[in-house]
Amino acid sequence: MNLLFICSQNKRRSLTAEKIFDGYHGHRAYSAGTESNARIKVTPGLLGWADLIFCMEKKHVRRLKEKYPDIVSNKKLVCLNISDDYEFMDRELQELLKSYVYEYI
Repeated sequence: MNLLFICSQNKRRSLTAEKIFDGYHGHRAYSAGTESNARIKVTPGLLGWADLIFCMEKKHVRRLKEKYPDIVSNKKLVCLNISDDYEFMDRELQELLKSYVYEYI
């Protein structure tokens, strides 16, 4: 399964998720951000590639639905409700991600 993790800047939350889940039980994981200055910006190609899309906040879900309605309308979007309070690979962030994402994969 192809997993896509979305946050704003693609520097901390979604990048941490990518590092945790890429290769986990054969899953492929990638990450991107919704902001114009994101490390890697979300693209139609990434959204099309993904089987399951995890967004860190409701605003990310809303942005995807507004900008790419034709692509995400038939995709499963999961909002993890993880606020931007963590550094890259923060131990608490890793535990939150694992506890939320494992039930979907």
